[in-house]
Amino acid sequence: MTTINKYLLRESLIPFILSLLTITLVLFLQFLIRSFDRFLGKGLDFSIIVEYLFLNLSWIIALSVPMSLLLSSVMTYGRMSEQNEITALKSAGIDFWSLIRPSLYFGTLVGLLLCLFNNFLLPEMNFKARLLAKDIYQKKPELIIEPGYFFDMIPGYTMIASNIEDNSFSEVKIFSKNNNEYQTTIYANTGNLISKDNLITINLFNGEMHEIGLKDFNYYRRIKFKEHQMVMTLDNLMLDRNNTGTRSDREMTVSMMKNQIENYHFLINQSFERINQLKIDSKNSIVDKNSLNRLIESLESNSKTNELINENSIILQLKNEKSLINNYEKNVNQFGVEIHKKFSLAVACLLFVLVGSPLGIMIKKGGISIAAGLSIAFFLVYYILLIWGEQMADRGLMSPALGMWTPNIFLAISGWIIINKSQSN
Repeated sequence: MTTINKYLLRESLIPFILSLLTITLVLFLQFLIRSFDRFLGKGLDFSIIVEYLFLNLSWIIALSVPMSLLLSSVMTYGRMSEQNEITALKSAGIDFWSLIRPSLYFGTLVGLLLCLFNNFLLPEMNFKARLLAKDIYQKKPELIIEPGYFFDMIPGYTMIASNIEDNSFSEVKIFSKNNNEYQTTIYANTGNLISKDNLITINLFNGEMHEIGLKDFNYYRRIKFKEHQMVMTLDNLMLDRNNTGTRSDREMTVSMMKNQIENYHFLINQSFERINQLKIDSKNSIVDKNSLNRLIESLESNSKTNELINENSIILQLKNEKSLINNYEKNVNQFGVEIHKKFSLAVACLLFVLVGSPLGIMIKKGGISIAAGLSIAFFLVYYILLIWGEQMADRGLMSPALGMWTPNIFLAISGWIIINKSQSN
């Protein structure tokens, strides 16, 4: 390694460490302020609080590392440009790519380490943080239900809700499981959760309960209710909570998520097999949602259906399977998003250096203030695109790959433009 490369690496390392410490501290203090009320009145040991805060440092570091690379590269080359070191190096015959190559190597190394961190340490620390949070909440038992995610902690049932605020939720769907005789599906407009002593009570309002025979498809029962109550003991619930199978996508490694995706594809195929076992369409098999939608529309519009099958039970069975397939596919998309995110964030480290280094070279005056402003602006745009892509992919409006790599495409194009402009100056 040449003396110039050693110098450039040393000049990049110190600003990166300082930026990382500063950004991590700011984000950590924000998290501490938001989380402070969780510890009030709990009577927790100080070691428990420290452990909880330490475990939550993982996602803060994963967020601060890319931003620190951008900020440090802009500041490093901005300072060198302001003090005419860049001009002196160019006069000595060192071209543009030789100037930024050490930073690119450094960004690549940090990206690889971040990729390993995101795939192994981050999921495990997120998982332990969630388990510890549940132990903290046990002081005043509550359920933590995330909107749009299957909630498998109710014994014998799987639940999903669209909107959740505190302990109230809306657009609730509950599916029975581990029952080979009947499939029970509960729909409710609203609901809430109440915890008292050792009991958890889920109250559902303005909904319907549907029960369909899995062996005898002619058996069908429908019950409308204004209020329906489900009661369970906390002991059973906590036993399920400690099951590692309840990890969310952000608590899994890539291999774990791939296994989950395969499992959901298997469940989707099972749904289509159950649909085809009804033998409604003897000519064609139902193999995708488009053909399933056409079949449902055909049954609903065909007045002769009542002569052939029990229309209400068959159509409801098909709609239930369609709802399950939609939820399975949504989970597949969410896992796909998380897999691509782990790698796209690692590649973003290199791209942030590719943007920040020429941007710093172009800065002649203003140094730190201009560097910080430009870095924050680029990172905000990148983060907005990342959130937008994640939401679009989760909703199935965009592929997970496109959703997670669109911000990197933006960085690559921006870097190329800035590099050409920097070289022309």
